Amino acid sequence: MDVKTMARILVAYATKHGSTAEIAQAIRKELLAAGHIIDVMEMGTVASLEGYNAVIIGGPMYLGKMVGAGKFVGRLADELKKLPVAAFIVGISPVSKDPTSMEYTEKALHAALSPLQPVVEAMFAGRLDPAGLSWLENWMTKKAKSPVGDFRDWTAIAAWARELPAKMGI
Repeated sequence: MDVKTMARILVAYATKHGSTAEIAQAIRKELLAAGHIIDVMEMGTVASLEGYNAVIIGGPMYLGKMVGAGKFVGRLADELKKLPVAAFIVGISPVSKDPTSMEYTEKALHAALSPLQPVVEAMFAGRLDPAGLSWLENWMTKKAKSPVGDFRDWTAIAAWARELPAKMGI
């Protein structure tokens, strides 16, 4: 891949317990392999999008909302509107494959990114490890009968990442 076709892409993420950060790094790995320049940054640390050709936004679903994305989009909306944006949300909904739960997660993604309309988006199953949760989070997990474990599908995440440049037009 020559310099003309190489894109500079930002993967901006939020994370509660590290699962989304690990997914962001997996996306980085695939895009680097395709010859792009990739920065992976926690959303709160991103000051500007100057110099980027595209942005990927990712965050976990927590207490019915996508963590971090709303503030990020609000802060950088003018710059984000000028770039192709992809987005992913991480949660337990894809594990259950319950249509109502998945629809709720999709709505949370769209609400967090509004007024942006990503050119491509995904919902990934995450990791829920009781050992890393607070007492309250463990109580809520048990009350909701949430499945616990690492449900991330690294093959699906890698495949999604490989498709991004073409889908984002970069």
